[in-house]
Amino acid sequence: MTKTQIHKFGGASVKDALSVQNLANILRNRLRNNFVIVVSAMGKTTNHLENIISLKLDRKDYSGNSTILKDFHLAICSELFPEGHVIFPKIENYFILLHHELNKSISKDNYDEYYDRIIGFGEILSSRIVMEYLCFQDLLVLWQDARELICTDSDFRFAKVDWERTRRNCQSQLKPKLEQFPVLTQGFIGADRAGRPTTLGREGSDFTAAILAGSLDAASVTIWKDVPGVLNADPKIFSGTTLFVELDYQQAAQMTYYGASVIHPKTIKPLANAGIPLFVKSFLDPEEPGTKIHARAKTESIPTFILKKDQILVSLKVTDFTFIEEKHIHQVYEQLQALKLHVNMLQTSAISISIVIDYELFKLEQLLTLLNQDFEIRYNEGLELLTVLYPNTDSVSKLLDGYELMLEQSTRNTVQLVRRLK
Repeated sequence: MTKTQIHKFGGASVKDALSVQNLANILRNRLRNNFVIVVSAMGKTTNHLENIISLKLDRKDYSGNSTILKDFHLAICSELFPEGHVIFPKIENYFILLHHELNKSISKDNYDEYYDRIIGFGEILSSRIVMEYLCFQDLLVLWQDARELICTDSDFRFAKVDWERTRRNCQSQLKPKLEQFPVLTQGFIGADRAGRPTTLGREGSDFTAAILAGSLDAASVTIWKDVPGVLNADPKIFSGTTLFVELDYQQAAQMTYYGASVIHPKTIKPLANAGIPLFVKSFLDPEEPGTKIHARAKTESIPTFILKKDQILVSLKVTDFTFIEEKHIHQVYEQLQALKLHVNMLQTSAISISIVIDYELFKLEQLLTLLNQDFEIRYNEGLELLTVLYPNTDSVSKLLDGYELMLEQSTRNTVQLVRRLK
C-alpha cells in the first residue's frame, strides 16, 4: 500500500481567495488517496482572535472586531463560491458558536484554557472553507476534526502530545478514511482526555503535520511557505539570503531551537526519530525543489541569522551577598517551568543570573512575584535577540549599527546578541 504524504499549508497560503485558488492548483495534480492536508488559520486570523480575547479580558467591547473577522471570512467565500452555497450558513454558525464561547467568563486564572477554547476557531473556519472549495473544484476531500485525533495533556496553550493515544486515534479513525479519499484537517489544535480544546504552542501547525506523519508512518511531510525553502535568514529582514538545498535533522533542529520561524521547533524530532524526510517548498513557485531535510544531507556551515523580537532581559541578583550557585539556577528554572516560559538565552556571573525570555501576557509579573523575595530583579522589555550560527567577522561586525548592546554570548559556532534601538 502507498505510504501517506502530509502537506501543510500555513496562514499566508490561505490568506485570501486567490491564495485558496492557488492551493487548489498546487493540489490538483498531487491529490490521491493516503494524502493529508493540514491548514492553518487564514492570514492574521489568530492575531485578530488574540486581540478579541485581550479586549474581553479588559472588559472592553469586542463585537466590532468579531464582525470584522466574520466579514473577512465571508468576503473570501463570496469570491470562491456562488451565492447560496452551503459554506455561508456554516460560517454564520461557527461565529454563533464563537460568540457563545466568548460570553463565558475569563480571568487571569483561567486565561490559558479560555485562550485555547477561542483561538482554534481560526483553524476550524479555514479548514471548512478550503475543504468546501476543493470539493467545489471536483477535488473530493474529507474533513477531519484534528481534536478527535491529537490527544494531549491539559497544559493549555503549550499542550504535550499523548503519542500513544494519538497514534491509536490516527490508525483507527484516519487511516481507514485515507484508503478511500484524501483528508483535510487543522494544524495547531488538539484536545485533552476530557475533550477540552488545547493548542500545541503558537505556530504549531508544522508540529501537527509531524505528529500525523509519525502516527501514520508517513512517507514524507511537505510544508508550503511564502519563501523558496529554508534560508539562512528571514528575507523580510535581511538582504542577500542563501537557500539551503538540503539540511540534516540536527542542523535544522538547531535553527528552530534558536527561533528560525520557517519551521516550528518541535517539528524535527518526531520526523528524525522515524526517518521521515521534510520538504520546505514555496507555494509561489511550487515546481521549484525547495529544501529537503533528511538524515544524509550534506550541509554547509554558512552564517545563519535568526532574529527574535519582543524579548525581555531579566537579571536576578542574590540578596544575601552570596555567590550564584547551582541551587539558584534550579530555583529560577523551576519557576520558569511552572509559568511555561522558555529561556532563549542564559548567562551567569558570580552574583547574578541573566535570562532572555519571550513576552507573554501576565508572565513577567508572575515571575517577579515568585522570585522577588530571594533576588534583586531588574528587567528590560522590547528587546531583540539576534542569534548567528557559524558566524564570521564580516557577518557579525555590522549587526550592532544603530543598536545598543545589552548582553552578548559567544561559543565556537554561535553568537547571541541582545540589542535595542538607540
